[in-house]
Amino acid sequence: MTTPALLPLSGRRIPTLSPGASSFPHHRATLRLSEKFILLLILSAFITLCFGAFFFLPDNSKHKRFDLGLEDVLIPHIDSPKEGKHASGQVVIHGQGGHDEHRHREEEESLRDKIRADHERALQEAKEKLRKSREELQAEIQTEKNKVMEDLKKKDPGPKPLPPVPMPKVVSVSDGEPPEPDVKEKRDKIREMMKHAWDSYRQYGWGHNELKPLAKKGHSTNIFGNSQLGATIVDALDTLYIMGLHEEFKDGQEWVEQNLDFGVNAEVSVFEVNIRFIGGLLAAYYLSGQEVFKLKAVQLAEKLLPAFNTPTGIPWAMVNLKSGVGRNWGWASAGSSILAEFGTLHMEFVHLTYLTGNPAYYQKVMHIRKLLAKMDRPNGLYPNYLNPRTGRWGQRKYIFWFREQKTVGLAIERHLIRKSNGGLTFIGEWKNGHLERKMGHLACFAGGMFALGADGSPDDKAGHYLQLGAEIAHTCHESYDRTVLKLGPEAFKFDSGLEAVAVRQNEKYYILRPEVIETYWYMWRFTHDPKYRQWGWEAAQAIDKYCRVSGGFSGVKDVYSSNPTYDDVQQSFFLAETLKYLYLLFSSDDLMPLESWVFNTEAHPLPVLHLGNITLPGSEPAQR
Repeated sequence: MTTPALLPLSGRRIPTLSPGASSFPHHRATLRLSEKFILLLILSAFITLCFGAFFFLPDNSKHKRFDLGLEDVLIPHIDSPKEGKHASGQVVIHGQGGHDEHRHREEEESLRDKIRADHERALQEAKEKLRKSREELQAEIQTEKNKVMEDLKKKDPGPKPLPPVPMPKVVSVSDGEPPEPDVKEKRDKIREMMKHAWDSYRQYGWGHNELKPLAKKGHSTNIFGNSQLGATIVDALDTLYIMGLHEEFKDGQEWVEQNLDFGVNAEVSVFEVNIRFIGGLLAAYYLSGQEVFKLKAVQLAEKLLPAFNTPTGIPWAMVNLKSGVGRNWGWASAGSSILAEFGTLHMEFVHLTYLTGNPAYYQKVMHIRKLLAKMDRPNGLYPNYLNPRTGRWGQRKYIFWFREQKTVGLAIERHLIRKSNGGLTFIGEWKNGHLERKMGHLACFAGGMFALGADGSPDDKAGHYLQLGAEIAHTCHESYDRTVLKLGPEAFKFDSGLEAVAVRQNEKYYILRPEVIETYWYMWRFTHDPKYRQWGWEAAQAIDKYCRVSGGFSGVKDVYSSNPTYDDVQQSFFLAETLKYLYLLFSSDDLMPLESWVFNTEAHPLPVLHLGNITLPGSEPAQR
């Protein structure tokens, strides 16, 4: 179906923020002129001119004082037979008789005439401005703004066009209408939910990274730095296009063209910006063919490359887009890089090399893979933390990161996958030599991962992996079904008589996450078992009932409470992933077929590149 190196099996986002992450001040690099500010300038100029006229218009007493000063005028040094040094070091030209005095008086009169003329002209202009209507003033202001922008464009023509490359065959990117009327009705409902989420963001949070749907204002977190990069716009573009919401897509495209600027002094998460922005822009480019998305993706990728400037080539978790300075999260095992983050850059960077002809992107991610291949793997598993300075593993917390399906898949089953007393299959977390019988909502994507792994596996393994995916999907559905709201908690345990239930209060929240629905969709595509559509519809109804508010959709803090408190955040991944997977679940299989498309960690679809048929710059035959 697809090249294993390009499957999105390498990692998932992990929590990197406290729930109370604060918003940052709004900042834009574009020129903004206020009509009120312009009027204020006109009035202040008028007052200043009137006040200045009091001093500069003709007055006999002032003439006398001015004339007296002409005999000792301080001017720059010139060659003259009668020059001397002033105490300040300047050259003093002493009075040279009536001729010079007459010349100075003429210059003085000329200066007064000029002041009068300037004053009269400014006064007339001010009167004309005050006679104009508000609409005429706004039109003039807009004309001036356009002129300034055109001048800026002339000075900075922007990046050179990228070399043309063969466009991969883009198939089935729209429609996908199901033949069953009841399924179509469900799909239309998902589309309506997307419209509500987008329209609310458009009205209350436009240009901000995310939305606070109850406060009805913009929201951001520190993964995006202190700048408003319109994360929701970029993240939602391909979902809008797939759903046929082309007017909304056009609005997003115009914002990207006019406002998306990566030359800002902002420290961002390399992982999050890669999967959301580069992935989102590349997907929008492949779906629509609009060149602006490709150009913006490349501009951002250049800003991320300095993150790889470490002794090992393992990138920093964060990088400043302006300075290129990188660093790691302080909480990540003494400043280590995180495998679940840098292990999931591969697909986007391969596409960047394909589209630009620049081998740097491909070489960066292939270097990571080569380095990891040489390292020891305790129990056959990859620890999650790697020090980018020393190249040594950090804290021994293990994750299921697929690179070599055969060996790692076996190690995952042996050390991480268990069955509960009630028969539920779950993936635990290995910490410091001990398996914690707890599974996170994020890990629920693994059901889809095993289903994808089954496709193309040997016959004796394919059925086993598909069954494993089905068991994980069932467990994750139980985590939803055993709550009051029928929405899944952030993490759930399997001990002390409790199964698939959250115990700690700080694990009972639901923040519009997609991973369970993602697995439902993959399992539906590979089995067509109707229960996956049924489970997906249950989740969609619960989201619409308990998370929908007038200003969008919000996460909830306790899925076990019949009267939950909202967290007041509409996550950008809700539009990028959760609603996209629900829409695809109720669409026919000819919409985004898995033979032609592969979805990145943020559910952004990229066309499958068959590397055996193309040569990437900087690649070697053995690596293809």
